[in-house]
Amino acid sequence: MGKERTQMVLVLFTVLIRFLGLYDLPQTMAGAARDPTPTVIVVGAGMSGISAAKTFSDAGIKNFLILEGTNRIGGRIKKTNFAGITVELGANWVEGVNGDEINPIWTMVNKIGLKTYYSDFNHLANHTYKQMGGVYEKSVAQQGYSAANRLSTSSQKLSVSLSRRRQTDMSILASQRLKNHVPSTPIEMAIDYYTYDYEFDSRGYESVVHYVAKQFLTTDEAGDIVDPRLVLNKAVTEIQYSKSGVVVKTEDGSVYEAEYVMVSASIGVLQTTLIDFVPDLPAWKLLAIYQFDMSIYTKIFLKFPYKFWPTGNGTEFFIHAHEKRGYYTMWQQLENEFPGANCLLVTVTDDESRRIEQQPDSETLAEIMDVLRNMFGQNIPDATDILVPKWWSDRFYKGTFSNWPIGVDQYEYDQIRAPVGRVYFTGEHTSQHYNGYVHGAYLAGIDSANILIKYTKRKKHNYKIKPKGSLVTFGTPFINTRLFNNLTKIT
Repeated sequence: MGKERTQMVLVLFTVLIRFLGLYDLPQTMAGAARDPTPTVIVVGAGMSGISAAKTFSDAGIKNFLILEGTNRIGGRIKKTNFAGITVELGANWVEGVNGDEINPIWTMVNKIGLKTYYSDFNHLANHTYKQMGGVYEKSVAQQGYSAANRLSTSSQKLSVSLSRRRQTDMSILASQRLKNHVPSTPIEMAIDYYTYDYEFDSRGYESVVHYVAKQFLTTDEAGDIVDPRLVLNKAVTEIQYSKSGVVVKTEDGSVYEAEYVMVSASIGVLQTTLIDFVPDLPAWKLLAIYQFDMSIYTKIFLKFPYKFWPTGNGTEFFIHAHEKRGYYTMWQQLENEFPGANCLLVTVTDDESRRIEQQPDSETLAEIMDVLRNMFGQNIPDATDILVPKWWSDRFYKGTFSNWPIGVDQYEYDQIRAPVGRVYFTGEHTSQHYNGYVHGAYLAGIDSANILIKYTKRKKHNYKIKPKGSLVTFGTPFINTRLFNNLTKIT
């Protein structure tokens, strides 16, 4: 009787304090253990989500929960096995190695001791191929690259001038039209594609995300993350928010409650119906989200029985000129990274990426082989393997990195990053200076987490957005030259 009375009192006490609102409990699947309500739920375990969670942990907020929709952390930094080698589907370059500012990702890479290569683009004039057979004369190709460099320098000066006068920036195409030089021939379009669509892609490495995560999440003796605050295979489908807290629902029917939520989903995902916000996000937030879009950067890997392309110093990259801009233009032989693997990498972007994702890989392979035979002759062997990543089709990514439109300034930046009540946002698309880059995602996670921490301490949620045009514009077509003076590839 005494034992039964004790159990009854315990149950009544629990019901009472729950009724009084002294604490709340996350609802998980039936029969699961229950822990105290987390202060914040982080949606997504990519670089920005992990970086935000670490910032919470460092600030003493240990009661957080990370919900990741896939079976791994890293987000768009993703590797896989292809034909016996490990390749990076997404990020694998570190920018700004020799810049005036230290890229924090480069510091991590050196601490981890990852194997790195400096990319060599210095000999492209020797390896620029015509659409139908043969290589352009070096002098002809060099003229094209020199003209593109002069045009790029002129456009960059114009961009700086517009920014200083606080005028809206213009597109690369508009600046080219001012100079009466819009690339139109196959070689001009190929060089233009290399200059603006390919070279300055955002890259990184999955181990870096694990390095950050293991600084604050529990690991086992083997070094694997076993922290219960990281939950994989939990695709978030609904976020309810009010003045008193948030409720997060996942695809498997689980329900979690928290004081705040930090959403690190890509801008592409936010534009879909994967996550339903209840109530709907306000019009100003939706407008900001739909002003931006996602670029797609697709690295297609090919395995051959033997090498038929030039190898050795100065042959890492080569270009194929075609009447259709971006049609299998940028090529890289992977002998430096994977000696003896006999692998090539060809890069396509945006419209070509979308087109290729919607056709069978067999058709893509046929197109590629036609291009290669025009470049190297009809007797080259067929590829034995092909790997075509599908970033645009993947509901968890919907692209590879954000694209800020021309004319974006502090106003739009504040809007895209601004919280809505207890719902906060982070991701590379919220990085003021480095959107689209891995270090942009890392720094954005820190910045967004600190905004949440500051407002929780003040118990106020009045994030101020400065008027339109109050500061310089951001959406320039050029790279921040203080940081991006070199590219280093990680494999």
